[in-house]
Formats: sequence, structure tokens, C-alpha cells
Amino acid sequence: MMQKQGTAGTMTHTATRRLTMAALFMAMNIALSSFGIPVPGGHLYINDIVICLAALLFTPKEAFFVGGIGAFLGDFFFYPAPMFVSLVTHGLQAGMIAVLIAGGEEKRSKGRVIGALLVGAVIMVIGYSLGRAYVYSTPEYSLIKLPFEILQAMIGVVFSYILYFYTSVREAWKKHISE
Repeated sequence: MMQKQGTAGTMTHTATRRLTMAALFMAMNIALSSFGIPVPGGHLYINDIVICLAALLFTPKEAFFVGGIGAFLGDFFFYPAPMFVSLVTHGLQAGMIAVLIAGGEEKRSKGRVIGALLVGAVIMVIGYSLGRAYVYSTPEYSLIKLPFEILQAMIGVVFSYILYFYTSVREAWKKHISE
């Protein structure tokens, strides 16, 4: 096991853990982008759960990378047409959620977290609706998928909220990062 050597050793050790966890969350994002539930106008994906949970755990910059790059790579490997829409939309979604709850545990009340998650959901729905209209050159196509985009966003909000507040994810995160 690696010994901690003063402040620099601890910082490097923590940075390595954070990078490893970011890679794990990004891999989960990519994996959940690989399959979807068929709905009119496309598919419903559950990777929003990972994106929202990452936004609650990571810094804004880390959350942007996990959400944006993870979704981008998932689309790149499995369905490349909307990959740039995913990069921007999920990156902004995760980054904004993380910004809104930044500042330590004392600022992470259930109300504040649900508010941040809902702002992220709005960003995701608007981003994908505009992106889909652009990528597929028809606003009608984005309207067909709109109810399912809202459902996907709400699945991400509800499940990440439950995982964050009603499971041991938050405590495990604190323990893993602070050790």
C-alpha cells in the first residue's frame, strides 16, 4: 500500500483517486449510452443517472468531463450523429449542477440538490431538443422526442437524488476520497 508522504504525497494520492473515480464514472456513462429503450423518435437512455450523480460528487470541471466526454464517447462508439450535442449538453448539465451545489456539505441540503438537479434537467431537455432539431434538420423530430427527453431527465433527477441521499454512496465517496 502506498505511504502518504506529507502534503504533496497526500495531494497526489487524492488526485489519483479522483482521476480513477472520474474514469469509472465515465466508463459507466459510456456503458449506459450503449443501449436504450426504443421510443417514438429514438431511444430513452438511463446514463443521466450517472451524469447527475457525478455532478453531485465531483467538482464542476470534473463533472463536465464525466458528463460531456462520457456521453460524447458513448455516442461516438454506438450512435455518432448526436455526439457533439451530447458533449455540450451533458457537459453543461453536469457542470451546472456541480456549480450550483459547490461549496461543501453544508450547502448540499435536499432542497438545494433537487433545485440543481432540476436546472440540469432543463439544460438537458433544451439542449437535446435544439440539438436534435439541428442534427436532423427538423424541429418536428425534436417535438416527437420531447416527452421522452423530459422522462429521461426526470429519471436521472430522481434516481441520482435517491442514490445520493438514501444509499451509502455519499459516505463511501467521502471515505474513498479522504483516505
